[in-house]
Amino acid sequence: MVKREEIIKHIKEYYGVSPEYLWSDTPETAVFRHENTHKWFAIIMKVKDEEYFNVKTEPSYSDLLRNTYDYIIPAYHMNKEHWNTVIVNRNIDKNLLYDLIEQSYKLTKK
Repeated sequence: MVKREEIIKHIKEYYGVSPEYLWSDTPETAVFRHENTHKWFAIIMKVKDEEYFNVKTEPSYSDLLRNTYDYIIPAYHMNKEHWNTVIVNRNIDKNLLYDLIEQSYKLTKK
């Protein structure tokens, strides 16, 4: 199982981005954004005792992901056409997760 700390460490190492904790009412919620544009490329949060991690993908790929993996669902509190939630505390594929982070980073870079 991939842990929250692993995801944060991966993003720091590969993208040079630290988590930002923006809301006092949900202090465990962290966003990750591009330093130059401030656009978000990921968000991690606790929802109903589960760790949710939102990433952006192409809409056609979103459908494929949701139909293939039971731990990928339409994004919680985000545009459901372009964003997906990965339920981290399930038995997820770490390589897939890291690929999704990379895609989200690239899609939100402009």
